[in-house]
Amino acid sequence: MRFEEKGNNELKKERAVYFPKLDDIRKAAITISEISEKTPLTDSIRLSKQFSSQVLLKREDLQRVRSYKIRGAFNKISSLTSEERLKGVICASAGNHAQGVAFACFHLKIKGTIYMPSVTPKQKVEQTKLFGDEWVEIVLEGDTFDDASHAAKVHGIETGKVFVHPFDDPKIIEGQATVGLELIEQTKTPIDYLFVCIGGGGLASGLISVFSELSPSTKIIGVEPKGAPSMKCAIEQGQVVALEKIDRFIDGAAVKRVGDLTFPICSQYLDKMITVDEGKVCQTILDLYNRDAIVVEPAGALTIAALDDFKEDIKGKNVVCIIGGSNNDITRTAEIKERALLYGKLKHYFIIRFPQRPGALKEFVVDILGPTDDITHFEYSKKSSRENAPAVVGIELKNQADLQPLVERMKMNNFYGDYINDKPDLFEYLV
Repeated sequence: MRFEEKGNNELKKERAVYFPKLDDIRKAAITISEISEKTPLTDSIRLSKQFSSQVLLKREDLQRVRSYKIRGAFNKISSLTSEERLKGVICASAGNHAQGVAFACFHLKIKGTIYMPSVTPKQKVEQTKLFGDEWVEIVLEGDTFDDASHAAKVHGIETGKVFVHPFDDPKIIEGQATVGLELIEQTKTPIDYLFVCIGGGGLASGLISVFSELSPSTKIIGVEPKGAPSMKCAIEQGQVVALEKIDRFIDGAAVKRVGDLTFPICSQYLDKMITVDEGKVCQTILDLYNRDAIVVEPAGALTIAALDDFKEDIKGKNVVCIIGGSNNDITRTAEIKERALLYGKLKHYFIIRFPQRPGALKEFVVDILGPTDDITHFEYSKKSSRENAPAVVGIELKNQADLQPLVERMKMNNFYGDYINDKPDLFEYLV
């Protein structure tokens, strides 16, 4: 049921066991005011024109630790008793939550231990060290977030340190909810649509609690990566489920299991829950950088990438997209571009069978490739015992329509071997 179809009494009857109270969120806002930025709400001229609406961007990427995670982490750690502060805190994170916890530990002078997967990019490890300084110890453990999280929880039990969950904790949710209070203060006209990225559901749950009270007509749309649809699957099955496998590319929103506290709130009050292809997100990152000079991480681009799915619904409406963070590693740029091109059907990989004779490659370049086609990947191993030797060739096109003529020319001249974009196992092995 949508918000505008419910009265206040119905909302209260249907609330989950835990539902953030507005008074607690206002207290959280006071608590975090000493360290949290009141991030700007900016009008996107490009997106507003593109979607014939007013599109506003809530720039949480401009927080001190470059994400909204500092709000929840600081609110949680500030709430600890003197005894708990002496024992210290512990958490597991591969990115933004770790940096939020590290900053809070430094500011409050509380010892913290942060477990991160051993494969965490060096840039994120160094940033966490920077924010935490001597108050934080970083432990690299396991190959995945789940490995690091398990180790952190075990260590917390053994030492008595307080485990600071990235999303499934009342104080964390209340801290993230302060984003909603700011939005209400910053908007001159009612918000018709609010798009929020969902990983574990902490931010979405906090926003729901604010808007259900202060702007119940606002439609809140949850957005997840297509490769990690943990909330969508949970809502469809009516219970929290643990996904066996996820695509971790959008690391800020890729979780196998959403929260026990956040699921009831999101399942009851989200207007809609959708997923967006990782390639679409990558193209959005490139557009934001090239056209708007905004640097975002993959999770930060999710909400904007979702607008295409609502282009008819949001015409003439006031729309807010929350940009959750900008902790992007520059070494991922090549992969981001590659995924964007694959999604846009402009990058194609083939197994090409080259005749083992002089001039075969020249013939392929001159007679087979189109005038604007570009070879961007080439792997070839000559074997003299065969008439034809296979090569893995990546070709970038200017237009999607150029693909079919290219394939026809390859087949006509006996160069065509196989198309591997749609063969994931072979694609991952060869490219």
